[in-house]
Amino acid sequence: MLNSIAKRLNSYRSHRRTVIELNSMDDRMLSDIGVLRGDIDRMVRVGR
Repeated sequence: MLNSIAKRLNSYRSHRRTVIELNSMDDRMLSDIGVLRGDIDRMVRVGR
């Protein structure tokens, strides 16, 4: 049970770090990698 909680917590932290990093990019950088700002959270959560 604790192992499951730890995995979920690590997954959540990784997701948040990725979202924060992508949100820190300007629109030009996001465009270069094919990401729209409004789609960042969904793309990180479910993948492309």
